[in-house]
Amino acid sequence: MRRLTALLAALLLLAFTGCAANPAQPESTSSPAQADETQADFQVESAYPLEYAKEFTVDECTGGTRLITIQNARYLVVPENSTVPNGLSEDITVLQKPLENVYLVSTSAMDPILKLDARSAVTLSGTSAENWYLPEAKEAMENGEISYAGKYSAPDYERIVSANCGLAIENTMIYHTPEVKEQLEKFGIPVLVERSSYESDPLARMEWVKLYGILFDKEAEAETFFNEQVQRIRPLLGQDTTGKTAAFFSVTSNNLVTVRKSNDYVAKMIGMAGGEYIMADVEPEKSGNTSTTFEDVYARCIDADYLFYVNFALKFSSIEELVAYNSLFGDFKAVKEGNVYITAPNFTQSTAAIAGIIEDMHTVLNDPAVETTDSLIKLK
Repeated sequence: MRRLTALLAALLLLAFTGCAANPAQPESTSSPAQADETQADFQVESAYPLEYAKEFTVDECTGGTRLITIQNARYLVVPENSTVPNGLSEDITVLQKPLENVYLVSTSAMDPILKLDARSAVTLSGTSAENWYLPEAKEAMENGEISYAGKYSAPDYERIVSANCGLAIENTMIYHTPEVKEQLEKFGIPVLVERSSYESDPLARMEWVKLYGILFDKEAEAETFFNEQVQRIRPLLGQDTTGKTAAFFSVTSNNLVTVRKSNDYVAKMIGMAGGEYIMADVEPEKSGNTSTTFEDVYARCIDADYLFYVNFALKFSSIEELVAYNSLFGDFKAVKEGNVYITAPNFTQSTAAIAGIIEDMHTVLNDPAVETTDSLIKLK
């Protein structure tokens, strides 16, 4: 069946590349498979238990299948060697196990996949080797175990199809180029768009590991990992606050300042660590990032006890470099007192390490003499 799917996809690719001037496209082959008429109708039997996550749900269904819902998209995960249930709605995308040769575009998904020892399912990447900061992912690309298959907006369709890709895992950037998602689906490749970064609770974002446990037959491992992370954080939650305020932001390559909204999981991580997010009035009740001006950050954060800077796009290696970039940084209380911490290179990709990051924040908030943790590095 997989060889037939790959052959059909290859034929579609030839048609697509040979008829670029013609906007008409072949019909999608990613619609749910037709089931035997003799099968029992598809039914939802019970809800899969999730404790914190809000951006996805899972239902346990007919024949051991799982129905994953992410926003308005629905995916039915069907066990290996099982037949697709009858009676599926046309909007349900079937994910038939085993899910192999995954095209991973969302870097957020790699860390939980690594923690579940499911990396072998990923053989295609939307991130080049030099842009991976997770050692296992970088090494797998350098060893040829994972091939670069183009970024989200310009995938290498020929490579992806010829690899018999079983699933593309994207982030919400794919909605900026909807024609790419549509084309992947026309080639018979199901596309799952993950939204873990939209969770407003750190524990909710960590719980996305359970979704990957379902996809890659690692449910027990996912439960164990998640419970261990929760237990790491729990002792911090009952402690008194430090009374210290902290800012958390980054500067983009085009000099925009990106900050976390008040209800974002990072703002709550600072709270769990015993601090107070100083920009708590930024778009209250909303999560995620927002862009603002340096003048706004200056007005809000000048008296913050700590600055946590995401050292990703525009990077700094010393306080001197920070002030040289913008002399107004010299007025910040945290800069004057030397309480400026940059994130480690793998910070943005270490999405399964949230418990450890909270512990690191707790450590430096309680002892500014600490210069280096796994996720934070003090600028001098």
